[in-house]
Parts: sequence; structure tokens; C-alpha cells
Amino acid sequence: MTAQTEKQQEYKFSDIIADPVIKERWEKVRRYFFLRESTYDMTNRCNVRCEGCYYFTGEKQFADENTDPTAWQQLLEAEKKRGITFVVLAGAEPSLVPQLCEVCYRVIPLGAIASNGLKPIPPEIDYRIHISVWGNDRTSLAIRKAPDMLIRQMANYQDDPRAVFVYTFTPVNIDEALEVTGLLAAGGQKITFNMFSAPVGYNGHLRHTSETLAKTRQVMIELLAEFPETILFSPYNIVAHTGQKGLHELFSCSYPRMNPSTDIGLGRSFRQYRTNLQWDRDAACCVPDTDCDDCRHYAAGSAVVTARMYRHATDPVTFSAWLDYVDTYLAVWVKGYDKGRNLCNTLTPPPNN
Repeated sequence: MTAQTEKQQEYKFSDIIADPVIKERWEKVRRYFFLRESTYDMTNRCNVRCEGCYYFTGEKQFADENTDPTAWQQLLEAEKKRGITFVVLAGAEPSLVPQLCEVCYRVIPLGAIASNGLKPIPPEIDYRIHISVWGNDRTSLAIRKAPDMLIRQMANYQDDPRAVFVYTFTPVNIDEALEVTGLLAAGGQKITFNMFSAPVGYNGHLRHTSETLAKTRQVMIELLAEFPETILFSPYNIVAHTGQKGLHELFSCSYPRMNPSTDIGLGRSFRQYRTNLQWDRDAACCVPDTDCDDCRHYAAGSAVVTARMYRHATDPVTFSAWLDYVDTYLAVWVKGYDKGRNLCNTLTPPPNN
């Protein structure tokens, strides 16, 4: 039976998971449905200044910085009581305040830290660590004003099971992705992909066009085929993040900034705390001050796409693609979760809204 024929049939969910391979993957990922995230800006300081940085856009960069460990502990304990089970520590550069990151880890031990990787995060903070890569060292110097960035990042996190390198595709670094992926693969590192998503008001040369989206898609396909053991990604990740439509138009964003509902899901549970330990529901999303129409961010997709399970439970092909996406998300974000092989190796289109 062809994929097209399958999509023309009517399937019950029980029919879809009757396939033992699909059922096994479904049982694997559903054990993590208890995850409830919020994000926290740990500091308004950074040791680099990147073009197109979302943090230094908007009002959050001007929030006072609370450096009191007791205040942070009280906040995280309140978050835990509120039902938060997974924290994402970000801001400008959380590695500059390791004592606060450790407080968070002691209270809620599941989470991830978004870092530029130039300052090692102590090993006792056993979160997943996402290390941002924006190209090779020549491009990093031009865009991020930091010399020898990839060399230093790799040295800091050599043989560190917490580390995932996040290659953010921009129009100027697509041709460098093979070089960088090869270096990371040779160093035994894991890598996933991100798409530059323009901050509000940004119209610079890092904003994607139709042509660069198409080129990025092709390069991602080729890299995933060449480095299947290194790259944590799937064909459906490629489809969801490199299309002409952004994530909100494709899937309807679940974060409070674009979702007025407080009945269930992220609209009710998610908060994005600034460095003063306050939050604003009208601005709350995983990457605040991103232009929502241009958002293809990997962090946004981790919640926006995975929240649309029922929309994808239409046939075995579409549901397998969604399971690959969830499996990828968990491998990228949850330390100790091992990604399985991709079940769907075709570029399956997203279901209609």
C-alpha cells in the first residue's frame, strides 16, 4: 500500500498503533507526556553580542537582575508546586551565573540550558546543554564577534554527555554546515538544527528568503543522510522548519503570547520569567520578541508541533512522522533519552489546520 493510498483511508487511532513498530515508538514517547516547561532568563549579561539576538530586543533586557539564590529557590519551589517539571534556563548567558543554575537544578532536576558554550557549565548541573553554533569560526567572528568559537566550544564540552550542538541556519552559513557537522561528528558530538527566526523589527541579512529556505531544506536532507549517528533530526523536522509558512501558520502556536486560552496546555501552564523573576503573559513564549510570522525556531517547534498529536493521528505515515518529531525533541531536550531510528523517511506534508 502506498503512502497516498494510506492517506485516503479512514483510520482509527487503534488501527494506526496496531503496527507493532509504531506502537513501540508511541509507548516510548508517551512516557514523557508529564513534561511541563517554563523558561527563565538567568542573567542580562553576555560574553558575546550576536547580530539578530532575540534577548537584546524588546523590554526584557532592561529588567533588573535578581542574583539572590534564596529568591531563585523560592521561585523554583513555587514552580514545582504549580506543576512545572522541566525548566529551560536561558536569558543572555546562563553560564555566567552557575550558582543560580545549580539552585534551579536542585529543585527541578529535569531541564536544559541554552548557552554559547564559551564558559563551561559545572558538571554537577546535570541538565541538557544546548550550545549555539552559527557557522564556522570565520562566520562566528563576523556575526558573533568571538574568535575561535567552535574550537573553544568543542574543547569545553568534549566527551560531555550533556552537550548538544545547535546549528542555526542563516542565509550566510548554509554552505558551512557540512564543514561544521563533519568537525562535530569527528569529535563525537551530537548536533541538531535550528532556523534563524528574526526578532521583531529585524530586517538584516540573516532573515531567510524563499530561496534560502529551499536551499537549507536540501542541505539538511543531505546532512541527515550522511551523518545519521551524529544528527538528532528527522525528515518531518525538516518539513516543519524549512517551509514557506512559519510554525504559527502551520500549527497554531500554543504559547501564551499567541494563544489566549488558559483552559489547558501551554496557555495555562507556561511562563517566561525575566531576570527580575517577573513574567508577562502577553509576551510569554519560548523565544520572546521573535517575529511570530517568521518563527521556525527549534525550541518553539518542540512544543508547538508536539502539541498537535490528534491533528497528526490521521494515518500511519503522518503519525509516524509526528512520532519522529517527538522522538527528536526528547533526544535533544532530555538528557539520557536516546533517539531511535526515524520511522518515516519521506517529506510528509503537515496536516491541514
